[in-house]
Order: sequence, then structure tokens, then C-alpha cells
Amino acid sequence: MKSAEAFDQLLNSLDGQKYGMYKQIKGIYDFGKFRLAVDHVQVDPYAPPSKMRVIMARETAGIPEEWLDSKSKTIAVADFLTRAFWKSIQQVNKKSKGSGTNGKIFIDRCGQEIMERTSVVIGEKDIEVRIEVGLPAAGRKILGKAAAHIFQDMLPEAARQSLLYRNLDQESMKNQVILMLDQDHILKELKDRNLVAFVANGAVLPRESGVSDRPLKDAVPFQSPKSREIEIELPSGRTVAGMGIPEGISLIVGGGYHGKSTLLEALELGVYHHIPADGREMVLTRQDAVKIRAEDGRSVEKVNIGPFINNLPGGKDTRKFSTENASGSTSQATNVMEALEAESSLMLIDEDTSATNFMIRDGRMQKLIAPDKEPITPFADKIKPLYDTLGISTILIVGGSGDYFEAADHVLMMDEYRLKDVTEDAKAIAYSDGYRRADTSHREFGDLPTRMPMKESFSKSGKDGRLKAKGKHTILYGRESIDISGLEQLTDTSQTNAITAMIDYFKDEVLDEKRTLSQAADRVYEKIESSGLDGISPHSGHPGNMALPRKQEFCAAINRYRGLKMK
Repeated sequence: MKSAEAFDQLLNSLDGQKYGMYKQIKGIYDFGKFRLAVDHVQVDPYAPPSKMRVIMARETAGIPEEWLDSKSKTIAVADFLTRAFWKSIQQVNKKSKGSGTNGKIFIDRCGQEIMERTSVVIGEKDIEVRIEVGLPAAGRKILGKAAAHIFQDMLPEAARQSLLYRNLDQESMKNQVILMLDQDHILKELKDRNLVAFVANGAVLPRESGVSDRPLKDAVPFQSPKSREIEIELPSGRTVAGMGIPEGISLIVGGGYHGKSTLLEALELGVYHHIPADGREMVLTRQDAVKIRAEDGRSVEKVNIGPFINNLPGGKDTRKFSTENASGSTSQATNVMEALEAESSLMLIDEDTSATNFMIRDGRMQKLIAPDKEPITPFADKIKPLYDTLGISTILIVGGSGDYFEAADHVLMMDEYRLKDVTEDAKAIAYSDGYRRADTSHREFGDLPTRMPMKESFSKSGKDGRLKAKGKHTILYGRESIDISGLEQLTDTSQTNAITAMIDYFKDEVLDEKRTLSQAADRVYEKIESSGLDGISPHSGHPGNMALPRKQEFCAAINRYRGLKMK
């Protein structure tokens, strides 16, 4: 291992030379309180920044062991350190004279959610911070003195501010860890009390704007209807009160712009832990919940959508339905069946993003079109057997149809962001003669998909076989793009980076045509559980921009690959 002084001398000696000479800095350097590992050096000033790691002994950092003695605590602390490091480099980067990435330090940026990430990895002995550095240049000539300033001044300052416990906001770190444990406890209570979600009184659900995920100032705080209010004693010693949503079928109704979709959006993201002061930190949803929507144009490969759609013109087999361009109804039916295949126990559906003909068929349309002429069995006729026979709950936002009143176990009305229990009123309307529709509900839901991915799906080689994430909504497989914009619970580009690496591992190490998609996905997650996200990364030593996605999003991404072949 070389010294920091030797590194400084090397950088100064490279001043004015061709940019490619930067490759000489690759190696590990001792900076006293931390080590710097230079893993990958960019080939020119316009290439992605160089990849490096700041490695500090846990003993040097001084973070109390009591905050690192469980996986949840470690995730919370690693998240806190990532945010602290990001904040500190915003200050030191201001001292850089470079433009773009030139002369700046970068780390993965966190959103409002707390996730397992690779930006900061806390091991048994060390804390490792994965960063990128834009090595400075003038044209294609090395600015060695400017580079030396980064590593002798800027980086050590950022490390001191964000990794040494004595310099951190210790109370905020403690609060984040305690909150993480409280959230874990609420998730356990959901299971023990047969609930699918919890929304605390006082939660702030609206967001600042369409481009900001921060809480809206002066928003109406959430208040549970008394009929649904529960209390949960937390490990922190506090007691939190709020709405518990039971298993079964729950409708949220109300007029437009009264907050129905805002509540559902909070529940969608309740599958993640949130940071303090987010407003939704005490909004928790079963972590396998899936938002279901219509997704016109998506590809489908041998999915059994027979429970919803049959007797298609031309005799097309809907038990093994495939298409390159799904309609609204067939895509939504597919999304339901694939969510069940990925072992979701809760469907979250908003009328506004659904295919009307998939969701409902009112009494008048029932009389006009005979059942044998209509291939679609609406979700309204399947929602009850979905729960009664499979135990799958549904939370459904409706504002334009009362067809679900009969099947609903609970009906809640959102009125100017205030929630009321109107179950009795909705049932009275449902069973009055003037509103009743013909009962075409099914007793059984139907068969679930059992599909095995085939190796020939991923037979590309060379450059065409490379997988690369492109933003949050696209994965490139060679020249072919996989569109995952329909996955509304995906919140971070780092999750897409992880999905990309996971697909690479899946196709090379797991795929054997003997496991179903769900079983194969489980093998990938078993590897991550034992080895971390590093274990499935093709970029050994520096996968610093990944965040763990859920199994549901991983399976959904594979299902949207147009080259997928199933048997």
C-alpha cells in the first residue's frame, strides 16, 4: 500500500501529460484515518467518472456498536452515512473549478426511502464508501495539481465530516435507527393483526409537487375514521394511533381531487421504510403489495389470463396468452396474474389508471351484450374469489362506479383529504333494487400461471449480450430496450441499476429451465441475502450505485423483456 504523500507526488508529476496517463494512479493509498482504493480510472475527460472507495475502520469511525448489531440498524446507519457524505461533498465540490463532472466527487443520492444500498457498505471491520471522481483536465491534458487538491483537501474533508461519529449529527442518526426499528415493528403487527396497511394519524400524504417527493407544506394531516382506528405500541416506547386496513376488499371512494389517489400513492410506497420528517414515515404496507394498472403496448409471454379473458376472436388460447402489443384489458389482466405469480398478497388499483372494460360491466351493458359474446370477465366479478379462495386482498380507488359495493368489506370516503367510513351507506345502496346489477360473480378465481423461463431468451453474446440501465425506466439488453415505466413502485434509478445486475446474474448463474420464474427469482435473492448486492454485481469491487428492488419489480422487469421465452 502506498502513502498519501506518494499519491500526491504522483498526481503532481502527471500535470500536463496526456489524459491516459491517469491510469497510473490505480491502487490503494493510506491516508491515515482512511484508505483510498482507486478501482477504475476513466479513459478520457468525457467518460464516466473514475470509481473509487474510501475505506475507514469501524474503530476509527467510532459509531457505537449498539447501532450496528442488526441488519435493520446497519441499513439505517448506512443510509444515514450516504446522505451525510452526499451533503458534505456538495460543500467541497463548490471549491472545484471544473465544469460538468470535471474535478468533482459523487456518491449515489438517496430519495425519501431507506433502502439497502451499495453506496456505503458496513462490514465486520470496515466502513466502505463507494464514490466516483471526475479527474480534472484541460482539454485532454491532465491537471495534476487540481487532482492533488481533490485528494489531499476535498476528499479528506468530506470523509471527516461524514464518517467520523464525533462530527455527525448523532441525535439524527439515533432517531433514524429508532424509526427503522419502529417501522419494522409495525410491519410485524400488520401480519399479526391480519392487516394489509397502516396509516398513522397526523401523516402528511400529499407531496410538494409533481417533481418533488418532499411533504407538502400546510397539507391536511391524515386522520383515521374512528371505526378503523387502532393503536400500536412501538419499541421506542411511543404509542402510535392510526388507520389499520384489514385483509379483504377495501374501497376508497370520493369525488375528484379529494385525495383518493394521494392516499393510494402513499400506500404504494408504504412497502418501503421512509426517513424522519417525510410525512409518510408511519405509512406501512405489506411489502409484497403490487400496484396494478393497464399498460397498453407491453409484451406478454404465455401468461394464463383465462380467469379474466377467454373466447377471444380467432380462438386464441388465453391460458397461454402471448402478444407483442397488449391492449388495456389484456395488459391489466396480465399484470394481475404476474403479480400473483410473484407471490403478492395485496393488489393496489386506481380506477384512473385502469382499463374500464377490465374493471366493470354495469347492469345496462349486461342486458345489451350476452355473456357468451363478451370475452372479458370484469375484475368486479373476480375480486371476491381472489380473496375467498386465494387470500389475496385488494385496495381499490373508485370514483365513477359502484359495482364493487356488494363485494367490498369496507368502504371509505375521502372528502377534502378527510376520510370517513361509509360502509353501511354503500351496502344499503348496493342492495336496493334501483341500483342492483346482475350477480355474475365467480366462486373460484381460476388457475395461476406456472411458467419457466427458457435459456434461449438470453442467448445474445458480445456487445449484444450486455445489459445496461438507462435511467429509472429503461434497461438496455444489447440494442433492445426493456421498458419498465409501468412499474410505479420503482422509485430510484439505483434500483434499476440493481435489477440490471440481477438479470445478468439470473441469466448466467440461475436460469436452468427447471425452476419457475418465482423460484428462480428466489435463488437470486438468496444470493443477495448471503453475499449482499456485491455478490451479483458484474463490477467487482465497486457496485456503488445499486439499491435493492423487491422481488415483484425484478420479476416484472423480466416479464417486460420482449425476447422472453417461457415454457
